[in-house]
Amino acid sequence: MEVIRTDRLILRRLSPADAEFIFELVNDPDWLRYIGDRGVRTLDDARRYILQGPMAMYDARGYGLYCVVLRESGVPVGICGILKRDALEDVDIGFAFLPRFRSRGYAFEAAAATLEYGRQTLNLSRIVAIVSPENHVSRRLLEKLGFMCERRFEIAPGDEVCLFGPAPLGSSAAGVSNPTSQA
Repeated sequence: MEVIRTDRLILRRLSPADAEFIFELVNDPDWLRYIGDRGVRTLDDARRYILQGPMAMYDARGYGLYCVVLRESGVPVGICGILKRDALEDVDIGFAFLPRFRSRGYAFEAAAATLEYGRQTLNLSRIVAIVSPENHVSRRLLEKLGFMCERRFEIAPGDEVCLFGPAPLGSSAAGVSNPTSQA
């Protein structure tokens, strides 16, 4: 099910048919380093991850992490979406892309469209993001999207993250225009 469309990308709901893609993504060294090991060791594990994670959130909330695919080919390149975590008061945006599709602007394009979708379609008043303090690439992307680090905290024992929130109006990070369109 297509949720968002941009110039180059389609964001659609994940399904168990995406198990091979998810298996590759969640076992990427950067995913393991910055997001964490989800215990996905087989394609059955990947299907379970999709069912119990993104698909369960679609059922519970009406939104979640979406599969980001190239419009021209339908090739999955990453995930991007909005999550509601018990450890956070607000919803947050999350994203991750396969290494061979990084540094092409896909993450910015998908995240900007997801933020617009969250604000305009889902009527979410505040969307935040969490990121590992060492993940400088994601931190720069969040700043480009108009976020700024509000504080650091432990989301779980021994797991410190930076909480990024919308930059105040008038700051250099605020007011980023969205070059995308949505379906």
